[in-house]
Amino acid sequence: MTDTAARLGEVLPFPRQPAIDAAPTAPKQVSRAADALEGDVYAQTPDGEWGPVLPDWAKSRTALAGQVRAVGRRVSYRSRWHLWRSPKYGVRIAVRTVRGAGRGAYRFGRWITASEYAKVIEDATLRSQWTDVRDNTLERGKVALRRVKRLGYSSAGSAVALTTVTAIVGPEVLYGLGVALTAAATAAGWKGKAEAPILDSPHPDATQDLNMQILTEAFRAAGLLKGEVELRRVAPIMRDGRGWAAVVDMPRGGGKTAADAIAKRDVLAAELGVDEIQVLMGRVRANAGGHAARIKLWVADDDPYIGPNTPSPLVKADQWSIWDPIPFGGDARGERIELSLLEHSLFFGGLPGRGKSSAQRLPSAAGVLDPHVRHFLADGKGGADWRAMRAVAYRLVLGAEPDALEAFLDMLAEILADMERRFALLGSLPPNICPDGKLTPYISQKYKLPVTMVTIDELQEFLTAMDKEDREEAVNRMARIVRRGRAAGYIPNFASQRPDAESVPTKLREVIDYRFCTQVTDKPSSDMVLGKGKAAMGADASVLEEYHKGVGVLLTGPGSYVTVRCDYMDMPAFLAIGQKGRELRQAAGTLEGDAASDVLEAADDAGYRVPQILADVLDVMRHSDRMHTSDVLAGLVNVDEGTYGSYTPDQMAAELAAAGVKRSTTQVKIGNTNRNGWYKSDLLGALPVDFLSRP
Repeated sequence: MTDTAARLGEVLPFPRQPAIDAAPTAPKQVSRAADALEGDVYAQTPDGEWGPVLPDWAKSRTALAGQVRAVGRRVSYRSRWHLWRSPKYGVRIAVRTVRGAGRGAYRFGRWITASEYAKVIEDATLRSQWTDVRDNTLERGKVALRRVKRLGYSSAGSAVALTTVTAIVGPEVLYGLGVALTAAATAAGWKGKAEAPILDSPHPDATQDLNMQILTEAFRAAGLLKGEVELRRVAPIMRDGRGWAAVVDMPRGGGKTAADAIAKRDVLAAELGVDEIQVLMGRVRANAGGHAARIKLWVADDDPYIGPNTPSPLVKADQWSIWDPIPFGGDARGERIELSLLEHSLFFGGLPGRGKSSAQRLPSAAGVLDPHVRHFLADGKGGADWRAMRAVAYRLVLGAEPDALEAFLDMLAEILADMERRFALLGSLPPNICPDGKLTPYISQKYKLPVTMVTIDELQEFLTAMDKEDREEAVNRMARIVRRGRAAGYIPNFASQRPDAESVPTKLREVIDYRFCTQVTDKPSSDMVLGKGKAAMGADASVLEEYHKGVGVLLTGPGSYVTVRCDYMDMPAFLAIGQKGRELRQAAGTLEGDAASDVLEAADDAGYRVPQILADVLDVMRHSDRMHTSDVLAGLVNVDEGTYGSYTPDQMAAELAAAGVKRSTTQVKIGNTNRNGWYKSDLLGALPVDFLSRP
């Protein structure tokens, strides 16, 4: 476990981002007298000296190995690319060789016959200058004769020399001569720039060989560069993990900023030949030596968010301290992302079935493994996702029926009352004990003020089931818990499945600092969870696909975000953590509230196995002493649709009877409605009266 928390900004290598909650560092001072350069830009050190001679990729074994692998990949790609086109190259060479040999033979014939005299003789003939015709004809014959003799002498000498060298060296000389003559003939057969070269030019995508030419062409195609201006390279493009990293400046005078480039990430990805999920872009801020036109990019070789799941370290942990950062997942380059929960709040949103609840369970699981953390939990769907929390929850609200809604509002009121009590106590403590007016580990232990997690899942179920007045009251209470609870040791952990204004009230979302969004349908839906304008900034969860389960965009500040693949924790592992947390609390004497009085958990502690149908119906009727059969069946479907989706009233009654339930009556009156139903007292009567006293 390291102390590094989630890093600010989309994780990119230039420059490395500080950890969340890390102490701020002084801005780097850059010499204002740095030389103005055309082309590549390299920063000067504060004393005016140029930086190290070695490039960044040669400064570490990992970077060097990555660069060597990149060169190997480049060579391999180009070799294979040309190999498949070798037949076409052979045809081109043959055509040019024949054409060149023909040209050579033609020119040799003109030279050996002294054809340069032909034009002079022809002109003299047309002018009837017969003396000139005779003289030039004779001269031509003499020149041709001399050339024939010269050719004979040189051929004989060459033949002797070639024979001698061949006898000494071997036939390789003849092969070399043949290659040289062929190359000469091929060169002579080239028509010039109007004809394509023998070898085609490969056009690798950005994952094969990212370079400034490819980047510049992509930016120009996206409308970010005008005329002949080019991007300015700030640092060498180099391999970084499973991708390419670059830092560039937008050219001055073009009127385009880094934000403009980030807003066109999808277009740039298309021009680079990759999916937008493979392109990570962000600004380089002033504290890292950047400015409004400086961009950092990382282009992955493939989708960085697919592959084997990473098991959560919490699964094997015996205990955890909520005061330490918790493991949350990994970024695109596989670097660990951890979150500090104290003095922070969390909101999770996204489409159903994309891992939203699984991600929300990670901070809760860390809290379960700390026996000094108190849990308030409300699940609007009332399903099985949070069944493990029944073992430890101080308050547990399941479902969004009228009784559950009343219990939900009462839970929020109880939290606010406890907050006021805590603030009164913190305000009364001397400055040497409580200098900042906030909860500390010492105060928490001495004054029995446990860190408290408020986990609310399926928030939309609660809000949409309430009337307008209750909904506004619930939103106001939750917003107060988020705004003020951080100093009193409260950690709000909310989630909603449907990203709209009713399910994600703006006044609540805007006061939450950690926001996590799994896949959504479009940019407005992403902004509904992460905040207005965040998609244009680059924090866009709509680029995720259906298979990106457990992957989401984590917003950690107004301009700081990272796409995270969350650690994996399946339901059996979460249930085991719940039981471990109960045992830790029993040993520490901190098992309180609903968990301490829960009859099902008490039965489990005593070694009594409650029939599943009986346990699930008791869960459904948690906040009601009576319930109509149709409502019980609807609640069972929420608990486990696969098991109870086709249940009928008679089937449920038969199984409950087999579990030992004896109904005092089949008719239950709720309000003015008298229908077939169940009393909780009848269900509890099926449990052995002595199981609570068993060791």
